[in-house]
Amino acid sequence: MKAMKLKIMSAIFACCALHSYGQQFGIKTNLLYDATLSPSIGAELTLAPKWSMEITGSLNGWTLDGNKKWKHWFVQPETRYWLCEALHGHFFGIHALGGQYNFGGWSFDAKILGIDFNTLRNTRRQGWLIGGGVNYGYAWMLGKHWNIEAEIGVGYLYTKYDEYKCAGCGKKVSSGNRKNYVGPTEAAINMVYLF
Repeated sequence: MKAMKLKIMSAIFACCALHSYGQQFGIKTNLLYDATLSPSIGAELTLAPKWSMEITGSLNGWTLDGNKKWKHWFVQPETRYWLCEALHGHFFGIHALGGQYNFGGWSFDAKILGIDFNTLRNTRRQGWLIGGGVNYGYAWMLGKHWNIEAEIGVGYLYTKYDEYKCAGCGKKVSSGNRKNYVGPTEAAINMVYLF
């Protein structure tokens, strides 16, 4: 009789745990990246009641008017710890980041990932980067299948690049330049569809 009660209690506990576990998988896009014509897509999988893993990628292959280049691709895996339950509420994460870029022909007063775009009016930088960091975010439930997330991350990036004389030509000015960057590495407003 004692064994039967233990089995029934275990079954009830398992059903409650599964019920509170909620959605297991989501697909997402970062609306901030999408607004800069850098389409992004990501997928997130629940690993445990308070843990999830995500991988996001972004691609921009466009050359704009005036031979302006903002070409890049990157991949960013991330592990998240959720304070309440996975895919809802506050979370902290750790992420890695890697990719390639080709920027040139721009002249505006901004520094993004350590690149001073004022210096790119008549030059082009082509290279790769790798790094990682930590982040914090929050996910709001909009409905049964929809969430919106906001997150910010800081970390370290290492990049190696070649510099070219003009945005469109191929004459190399310098090679093997290296740069270390510490600062913001992630900013996202993600629209998420949950399964």
